[in-house]
Amino acid sequence: MDTIKFLELAISIAEEGLDNGHGPFGAVIVKEGEIVSSASNSVTLNHDPTAHAEVLAIREAAEKLGTHSLEGCTIFTSCEPCPMCLGAIYWAGIKKVVYASSRKEAALAGFNDDFIYNELALDPVEREVDFLEINHKKAKELFEKWIKKEGKIPY
Repeated sequence: MDTIKFLELAISIAEEGLDNGHGPFGAVIVKEGEIVSSASNSVTLNHDPTAHAEVLAIREAAEKLGTHSLEGCTIFTSCEPCPMCLGAIYWAGIKKVVYASSRKEAALAGFNDDFIYNELALDPVEREVDFLEINHKKAKELFEKWIKKEGKIPY
């Protein structure tokens, strides 16, 4: 696998996106040496706070491959993934992330995610966003139904 080539492609996608009104981030997903998907950040352009390059590339790769599991794929990004994208990477089953800039460098440009990383470590009742858990029997029954349907616990 040509790591530098794919990383430089992610960077050039970020640069092209930035020139076209997107945020300065790009991502490429590769499987077995072949590009499966690529995307640039379009949060401001599409008025969608979840439209990060990594999330968009994951969505496209999953659709193209016809599966929610991107096991065996590598994601190349112009910057260290934010907490949301990191979560998406884990849920997608991607086991390798290659990035060009750190989250500290992103913070210097105004993209500081440290407050989210800090919030994630807290108990929900200690977070800045109000969380209220209301235990409901029907919600728990959905998980029981899922387990019976699948015959196993999913992960």
